Amino acid sequence: MAMTVGQGLEDAEQEVMAAINTTPLVDVMLVLLIIFLITIPAIVQQVPLELPKERNVPTQTKPENIVIAVNKDGDVFWGMEYMRDSRALFEKLKKVAVMVPQPEVHIRADEDARYESVGRVVATCQRASIMKIGFITEPPARTLGGG
Repeated sequence: MAMTVGQGLEDAEQEVMAAINTTPLVDVMLVLLIIFLITIPAIVQQVPLELPKERNVPTQTKPENIVIAVNKDGDVFWGMEYMRDSRALFEKLKKVAVMVPQPEVHIRADEDARYESVGRVVATCQRASIMKIGFITEPPARTLGGG
């Protein structure tokens, strides 16, 4: 195959045409970056609020407080007494709700307990007109040092 002068110029032009001109692409990206930098502060506006500070008050265990436990299977216990259903729990809570002063209800739930089981206990307390419901949790582990 013999190469002619015209064919050599065609190959050279094709090589030059194969390179992509990235200057317009960089210009577009810079314009988009500027637009995002200008609009983000306008989008991220928040209502000024004074958020509550964390406070951990140890539970004051009083004899009149009622402790309701929910295990990981969803079984509900009043102290150590098993409650067979929400109706039995409601009947006991209704008797307690009329006491003056009304005792607090503390709910101890296993960390693997379903939210539905705990929610059912809270709803039953609300139906029985219990005013103070609290949740008993384990305090976070303390680390030695500045952490």
